[in-house]
Amino acid sequence: MTVQLSVNVNKVALVRNTRHLGIPSVTRAAEQCLAAGAHGITVHPRPDQRHIRPQDVFDLAALMRSWPRAEFNIEGNPTQNLMDFIRQVRPRQATFVPDSEDQFTSDHGWSLPEEAERLAPLVGECRALGVRVSLFMDPLPEQMASARAIGADRVELYTEPYAAAWGTPGQAAELQRYAAAARAARDAGLGVNAGHDLNRDNLPAFIAAVPGLAEVSIGHAFIADALELGYARATRAYLRCIADARAVA
Repeated sequence: MTVQLSVNVNKVALVRNTRHLGIPSVTRAAEQCLAAGAHGITVHPRPDQRHIRPQDVFDLAALMRSWPRAEFNIEGNPTQNLMDFIRQVRPRQATFVPDSEDQFTSDHGWSLPEEAERLAPLVGECRALGVRVSLFMDPLPEQMASARAIGADRVELYTEPYAAAWGTPGQAAELQRYAAAARAARDAGLGVNAGHDLNRDNLPAFIAAVPGLAEVSIGHAFIADALELGYARATRAYLRCIADARAVA
């Protein structure tokens, strides 16, 4: 199975929001990435609208209708503003992330089974709407069965600890942690996504080491690369990383 690339366009909106000119265009960025072969588009519409705004979600949903084979993934905290978007847009995938409203960036996964009671009905509502649910999780094998028990379809492994260890003596141990978590997730009947601080340097080793990886969501590093390469070349560069990693895995 080919690992799918979902491009997070939050940072395009962040730059746009510094002026009132409507540029750079979030939908144009998404369209160019999809045309270059990206498998999906991710957004995280935070309550403070620091980057993605509600209209972006609706504009992207309209765009995605022209790309029926691509995935629209909306991520966020389901106890804040996420569910309103899910109900209106019904994306292919919803990724539940346990961020506080003023959090700088995502920095941890859900704690299960402690948070299962409040998550289960929200997971159930998404699935009733035909929306696949992925839970943002730390690489803890013992929590994967609990994620499946509340109805999640997938987990997204939070990869900042791996990215921080990449190129250091701790890299191998981190990869072992993620591989073990992925195996536990698959044993529980879950699909496995991954994201946070993945880039062209650290992505191939991660894909090669983590079994059954279905999707990676990449935003900050992707947009940084796109500033130098353009959206299309950046997309193709990440797709080559995925292909090369699979060729040697």
